[in-house]
Amino acid sequence: MTERDALQYWLDSAEDNRKIAHDLFRLKHFAWSLYLGQLSLEKLLKGLLVSNGLEPLHSHDLAKLAKLADIKLTTETISKLNEITTFNIEARYDDYKLSFHLKATEQFATKWLKVVEEFYRDFVEKIKND
Repeated sequence: MTERDALQYWLDSAEDNRKIAHDLFRLKHFAWSLYLGQLSLEKLLKGLLVSNGLEPLHSHDLAKLAKLADIKLTTETISKLNEITTFNIEARYDDYKLSFHLKATEQFATKWLKVVEEFYRDFVEKIKND
């Protein structure tokens, strides 16, 4: 697979996850919506790493991935990325999953999906400019 093919894979997969996140939100599956929102950003960041000639890390840590992708981060940006990273519930313990599902109200999901969308646009723009 060429670097260009790998980048396209990450971009396509991120966009699929982003669309599904919004579909799940409309169906009121807020926790899963946030999870897929997190995953879409993770995939964009891994695409950025590939476009910079780096191997994508086996990590869900968005702030770490963003730093490696040479994205300028403020304290506020790091804080937001750290919060969004917590939405990755795939491998979490059941008690954590339950507490996250209780936290993931419509209001919470609305707020954070907007933040995810802002990052998504910024990351796509960075990919285009690299």
